Amino acid sequence: MDPIIRINNISYTYPGSDKPALDGLTLDILPGTFTAVLGSNGSGKSTLAKHLNAILTPSAGKVYVDGMDTTDEGNLLAIRRRVGMVFQNPDNQIVANVVEDDVAFAPENLGVEPHEIRRRVDAALRQVGMYEFRMHAPHLLSGGQKQRVAIAGVLAMDPEVLVLDEPTAMLDPRGRREVLAAAESLCRERGITVVLITHHMDEAIRADRVLVLDKGRIALDGAPGEIFSQTAALEALRLTVPETTALITRLNAAGMRLPTTALTDEACAAAIMEALS
Repeated sequence: MDPIIRINNISYTYPGSDKPALDGLTLDILPGTFTAVLGSNGSGKSTLAKHLNAILTPSAGKVYVDGMDTTDEGNLLAIRRRVGMVFQNPDNQIVANVVEDDVAFAPENLGVEPHEIRRRVDAALRQVGMYEFRMHAPHLLSGGQKQRVAIAGVLAMDPEVLVLDEPTAMLDPRGRREVLAAAESLCRERGITVVLITHHMDEAIRADRVLVLDKGRIALDGAPGEIFSQTAALEALRLTVPETTALITRLNAAGMRLPTTALTDEACAAAIMEALS
């Protein structure tokens, strides 16, 4: 299977800085996968995200989206149709006074036929569980609901890849759960490639793959269970582990033998119950 995104030895330095934000990073992302990107502040997470749909282009190296070079301006529209981005603050992405009008904004600007826009808007809102709010005013919605509307607006462009750049940073726990559930559903049920940038360890638990960045390079790369079992390595990178992993580590230190791969609340509880029985 060919990667939907291929990153070949890219570096990027912001104007005025003497340190690269990305430094010789190479990465392939396969279609239909859920990748979580972790790292402390300044590790290069958001800079990487902005390279995935050519908001930024590398100072050196190449990024290819579905085989298209992001530095070729002739590819820009096609790349951004394939890779949609959702940012931290949903208020910055909402442009209309009615939810369905907001979701329709991007396909209208792409010149999509009206009947197809109607289909896409309804489908996108259903996919994120916001169809019943289609006639509501966005400013009256909760933070999690606004972020799901922002995701629907990206979905209406019919992308192959959804990049979420710390989408829960401004949300309460309920809003975080809503947005993460929507992202996971889009990957598992619709086959959309999802790249989640986050600093919350527990948000990466359900990903297929976890990347940990440090100083613009990939420090760790593997399945969630593999990454979060490396407690010492994560601590050296100034990161914590999910609460379930921390609990299992403490219980194992006290003499239990629990699998460090039991990352979700359900799996952790089941492992403890089995050990106690």
